Amino acid sequence: MPAYDIRPLQLRILRILEAVDTTCRAHGLRYYLWAGTMIGAIRHKGFIPWDDDLDIAMPRPDYERLIAHAEEWLPKPFEMVCGENDPLYPLPFAKIQDGSTTLIERMHLKYLGGIYMDVFPIDGAPKGWLTQKWHFGRYEYYKRVQYLMFRDPYKHGHGPSSWLPLLCRKLYTMAELQKKIRKVLKKYDYDQCDLVADYDDGSKGVMPKKILGEPKPYEFEGMHPLGVEQYHQYLSNKYGDYMTIPDGDHQRQHNFHYLDLEKPYKTYHED
Repeated sequence: MPAYDIRPLQLRILRILEAVDTTCRAHGLRYYLWAGTMIGAIRHKGFIPWDDDLDIAMPRPDYERLIAHAEEWLPKPFEMVCGENDPLYPLPFAKIQDGSTTLIERMHLKYLGGIYMDVFPIDGAPKGWLTQKWHFGRYEYYKRVQYLMFRDPYKHGHGPSSWLPLLCRKLYTMAELQKKIRKVLKKYDYDQCDLVADYDDGSKGVMPKKILGEPKPYEFEGMHPLGVEQYHQYLSNKYGDYMTIPDGDHQRQHNFHYLDLEKPYKTYHED
């Protein structure tokens, strides 16, 4: 079990969603509550009780516009971090983090930042089973290489298990990988496609764009942030029976390596 109290963490993360909701409405940006956060809105009118993060997704044009203007539009202490503005950033999607806090998710994945909300781009997807498999396969390859580059190569010792992560570091830089990933993601223009996807879900997440519809307000912890219009079809496709609460073995929390809600991550010094 995590060593931290989850409710204060949830309430601090909620401030990020409040700031992003205000920013997106003010500048006409589309976003959707996503994944477990969308389940939370429908099933619990807020956080899934054991969930310690938030997810939203944005159509590619809105996602890129927010990245371009995040520094001027987001109120302090919130900041958007992604491959476009940090050459060492290790993920294919962005986060909006609270710079007044400190978080290290995993001992072997020591990206230093604050508590965060994930922001996934929604991109166009090709038609045809074979084309989809090839296209998403390329994405999965680069995503796996990205993980191996960032992971401590000696997580499992100095033997053969370290060779592949070390090889990846010789073949690529993180900035090069981010460019390759973006090239794959943006190959099919969002506005021109009938099918779209959050590529982090793989090809099984491909869906008709009409499912997203116009962002629609849903109750969430006393707020009314925006979510997927045809939420039942989206959640059923992704999770199946999303209204049934899973048993304890499937109630997953992050169990973060290091968490401090009172100190900015830029002041963190490892003991």
